[in-house]
Amino acid sequence: MELLGALPPIVPALDAIIARFGADGVAEITGRTRRLVTLPDGSQRLESRTANQSLADANAFMAGVKRILVFSDAGGTGRSYHASLDAKNQQRRMHFLLEPGWRADRAIQGLGRTNRTHQASAPVFRPVTTDCRGERRFISTIARRLDALGALTRGQRQTGGQNLFDPADNLESDYAREALTRWYYLLHQGKLTSIGFGDFCERTGLQLEHEGCLTDNLPPIQRWLNRILALPIALQNAVFDEFLGLVEARIDAARKAGTFDAGVETLVADKLTIIEERIWLTHERRAQAVGRGIRDGIA
Repeated sequence: MELLGALPPIVPALDAIIARFGADGVAEITGRTRRLVTLPDGSQRLESRTANQSLADANAFMAGVKRILVFSDAGGTGRSYHASLDAKNQQRRMHFLLEPGWRADRAIQGLGRTNRTHQASAPVFRPVTTDCRGERRFISTIARRLDALGALTRGQRQTGGQNLFDPADNLESDYAREALTRWYYLLHQGKLTSIGFGDFCERTGLQLEHEGCLTDNLPPIQRWLNRILALPIALQNAVFDEFLGLVEARIDAARKAGTFDAGVETLVADKLTIIEERIWLTHERRAQAVGRGIRDGIA
């Protein structure tokens, strides 16, 4: 306990960014009213923040005075941080998605702050993860919910995810479920190098065998993903590497076979030729109004 108490505290991501780049270089638009600022001599100062200071930081970022912008849900509503053609700072935005949260609508709202109309360039979205493979569990949930929201709102999956995630990021897709079933069989046959069958069942508490054979009702992928998080990080990484390899192999095979379901896609043509033009419908009242305007010399 004394050793744990002597460990240095884990600095929150927001405070670490401000300490690294300085308060004069980072525009903070969050809901907190106080913050600890590290001074050049290593000391810290407690600062109070108001809504006017957040607005001033936003204006400083759009003017190019501050090059880094950090905003949360509190600062991601009703404001625009895109490379607007009306702003002085028209550099391309590199949007790091640090804490996307669990609600897909809020995640889309946050992404939309830096990707809007009348902009000099579109932003580059970069989801931030650690080298712990188990974290893919949370990225998978976000990817699935964004895709589902896009399907409900626009009728196509890519719209919700903004093309931010790869199909392999969704660990709850049909390809992932098929890969998990294959992974169970390989585990039972002892063909995996990451972990043995008995060791996996003991560590995760999952009952996979009945009278020497795999059970018919194997645990669903959600339960499997949750139990994987209980394993040591090194073992997590080894298990996920084998599992993700199976997922990617199935997606690649579906693409090569032409059966991969990518939803509604935009096809880019090498050449377009207009063969015929037809007017399918003309509204009579509008046609009459246009005709009168032409006769009266106002159209």
